[in-house]
Amino acid sequence: MSEKNRDGKRSARERLAQEREKQKTKDRRRRGMIVGGAVVGVLALAAVIGVIAANSGSDNSGSSAGPVTAPQGAVGKDSLAIPVGQDSAKSTLTVWEDFRCPACKAFEDNFRTTIHELTGSGQLKVEYHLATLIDKNMGGTGSLRAANAAACAQDAGKYPPFHDVLYENQPPETSDAYEDNAKLIDLAGKVNGLVTPDFRKCVDGGTHDGWVKKSNDAFQAGGFQGTPTVLLNGKNVYADQTNPLTPAKLKQMVQAANKQ
Repeated sequence: MSEKNRDGKRSARERLAQEREKQKTKDRRRRGMIVGGAVVGVLALAAVIGVIAANSGSDNSGSSAGPVTAPQGAVGKDSLAIPVGQDSAKSTLTVWEDFRCPACKAFEDNFRTTIHELTGSGQLKVEYHLATLIDKNMGGTGSLRAANAAACAQDAGKYPPFHDVLYENQPPETSDAYEDNAKLIDLAGKVNGLVTPDFRKCVDGGTHDGWVKKSNDAFQAGGFQGTPTVLLNGKNVYADQTNPLTPAKLKQMVQAANKQ
């Protein structure tokens, strides 16, 4: 075989080897793109699932984990309401509140005297439902801890005065001061006879934590827009800010409803 033919065959084999190597490189790139696309697809699906979960409201702070121990005298569906006032009162004010909520404090500060007057005279009974929205929105556990302490005060028959003390001493919304059980017990000292060994045990042990979480679940399931939510005989009387409720209007509405 001539040298020229040998060189030609050698060049052909080299070209064939080069083509094969190029094809292998293309195949590797194609497999990498397929695997990468699959990974991106999985991550995108996980992100979508995460967004759905975040918007579902089913976070750990709102779930009804643990035993549900209602405070003494709780009423309503699943015993989720703390009643104040006389059972014989013809009108019922339903209030959904969060002890860390500044708007709830504003409502209490504005309407406290009128509500006390109406409940004290037997014209109105109030059913308080406790929520923990600020814990979820701002982080922390102060709403839960304060609500549990308030339920412990209900066990002792001293919910109304302790409820008022918590709002009168409410920390800034960004502060989670109420996460400290010792602070809550210290504030309870402002209510004559509330701080007892049983009360301390109830507060420190989180006796009513499960009940508070179940109450917050009920708030979310109710489709309410925020706290405070105030209903008079089932009708929302506090949501219309173009025609704001005043203490005088509330008194007139209660008296008019009681005449019917």
